[in-house]
Amino acid sequence: MTSSKKNVVPEAREALDRFKMEVAQEVGVNLKQGYNGDLTSREAGSVGGMMVKKMIESYENNMK
Repeated sequence: MTSSKKNVVPEAREALDRFKMEVAQEVGVNLKQGYNGDLTSREAGSVGGMMVKKMIESYENNMK
């Protein structure tokens, strides 16, 4: 059984963290390095949801 925190490509963790910080800034969520347990579910969900939306858009644009 593998951990959900383990990336297939270890170098991807840093890129995903940068992407997460950029998206959080765009949607107005005060995300900080390290622990963010003080975020509401709505704030955390808005960051994750926007990340998925941007990844899908990027994938779709690269298919054309």
